[in-house]
Amino acid sequence: MTNTGKKATPGKGAPEKSKTSKAPEAEKSKSVPSAFAKPLQPSKELAAVVGPDPLPRTEVVSKMWEYIKKHKLQNEANKREILADEKLAAVFGKKKVTMFEMNKFLAQHLK
Repeated sequence: MTNTGKKATPGKGAPEKSKTSKAPEAEKSKSVPSAFAKPLQPSKELAAVVGPDPLPRTEVVSKMWEYIKKHKLQNEANKREILADEKLAAVFGKKKVTMFEMNKFLAQHLK
């Protein structure tokens, strides 16, 4: 037999070997939650809208939108604007904000 320098390749039915090792289940459960999933304590002004319990940032935003839609606080002429009632004015510090500004104001009320 002559060695041609070619490596044998697995046949079509042969399973391929994985080059990466799978992490044990114990290590997967220790994964660190993202910054968005970390529960944060709302200020008293924000708690009046979303509740007093610590919530992840994503839940705070969802609850804000629920409140805005429930109380019809979106400007009908320009849906990007939020017209603040008394509770939201305490959070935003002004009567009208855009949806893009909202997260900036929320960050000031989450610890």
